[in-house]
Amino acid sequence: MATKRTLDSTTVLLVRHGSTPTTGKVLPGRAPGLHLGDLGRAQAEVVADRIATLTSVEAVYASPLERARETAAPIAKACGLRVRREAGLIECDFGDWTGRQIATLARRKDWQTVQRTPSLFTFPGGESFAGMQLRMTEAIAGLCARHPGGTIVAVSHADPIKAAAAAALGTPLDLFQRIVISPCSITAVRYARTGPMVLTVNSTGADLVRSVPS
Repeated sequence: MATKRTLDSTTVLLVRHGSTPTTGKVLPGRAPGLHLGDLGRAQAEVVADRIATLTSVEAVYASPLERARETAAPIAKACGLRVRREAGLIECDFGDWTGRQIATLARRKDWQTVQRTPSLFTFPGGESFAGMQLRMTEAIAGLCARHPGGTIVAVSHADPIKAAAAAALGTPLDLFQRIVISPCSITAVRYARTGPMVLTVNSTGADLVRSVPS
């Protein structure tokens, strides 16, 4: 990816953490103690190698949760940096749904609201999708303010990255479930004074060098 430095723009590489033993099966939320599985650790090494081709990465941030920090660690090492924790990148607070089986939740009537009109939904005892999106976009704005003209990595979780991508694309929150964010994928957004420019979404191949505005 071309990384020409202009002080009015910051490129953010949003990376979803790698796979865990419960990925796709359980809503782990913010519960502590969930670590990457063997596949997730391998995925983290691959994405680290991809990002290492960008010589101008100046900071690596991660959600406070273990699975995000474990994904960020090889990225930071490959870039000669340390992992910085950023609370705003944390997973959505699923409240009473934390730790529940996705297959079980999918049979609930309100699951349709989660999928079709998430802007109207707040997790019982937890966070709303609208609140999550605001929190995530504010966190990214804060990171951009710290690194004007730079390129940074932000390791987070599927729903927060989907919400950030939707905001950058100008996609209504009620359609954000149409965006796929795979484990250790890269979603790259250039944030400028004129607004965000989405360079790639859910990139899992070796194509970062081609993700530049034309």
